[in-house]
Amino acid sequence: MEGAQWGRRLISTLVLAACVAALTLILMDHGTHARFRPTEADVLQPLPAAVAMDHKRQPVTDVAQLQAEEARYRALSEFVARRYRVSQDAAFDLVTLAHSAGGQLQLDPLLIIAVIAIESRFNPIAESRAGAKGLMQIIPKFHGDKLEAFGGEEAVFEPEANIHVGARILNEYLRRTGNLGIALQMYAGALGDDEDQYTRKVLNERYRLQQVVSPSPQRPAPPAAVRAAAARVSYPQVLPSVLD
Repeated sequence: MEGAQWGRRLISTLVLAACVAALTLILMDHGTHARFRPTEADVLQPLPAAVAMDHKRQPVTDVAQLQAEEARYRALSEFVARRYRVSQDAAFDLVTLAHSAGGQLQLDPLLIIAVIAIESRFNPIAESRAGAKGLMQIIPKFHGDKLEAFGGEEAVFEPEANIHVGARILNEYLRRTGNLGIALQMYAGALGDDEDQYTRKVLNERYRLQQVVSPSPQRPAPPAAVRAAAARVSYPQVLPSVLD
């Protein structure tokens, strides 16, 4: 009897010891996982200083560039609004469009603004007796193909269409002649004017615009000679459309 009881106590003791050992292993394993489990702080820890600096540098540069461009457009639009008595908001929009067209064609946007000034004095509905229309005085029947991209000849009075088409026409003349003065005289349909009066007006206006955006104390040099003095080329008296 006593031997049986002693045997049962021994078995109970062994079972209890096994349970304690198993529980100990479970607690140790839990502690190990908890020790190496990534926390929210580990996941959200800050980037190294150099990486963080590079990450922030580009947006700052972009913002600074945008601010510089806006300041340039604002200065030009204030000059245009004051000189040609148009609203500053409208002038700002036209200056922006001129820069957009110039950027696409790699053409000086100040030259485009100067042509607008001489051609229409920034009146988007200007129309000449010869049928030239809009800001850059485009004749739709001669340049209808270029207006097609903007919806047809009816778009000639829309500032964006007029400026982009006018800039494209001027850029083509400049590319073909290689001479800014001749290209401008072609644009005005005044190749026969040996005094290049139209070109001088445009270049003088661009000079004024350059003074607005040029940092002090240096100022841009006044316009040079209009045409190359080495060789005076005689051009046939043809309509601009023939040369397109």
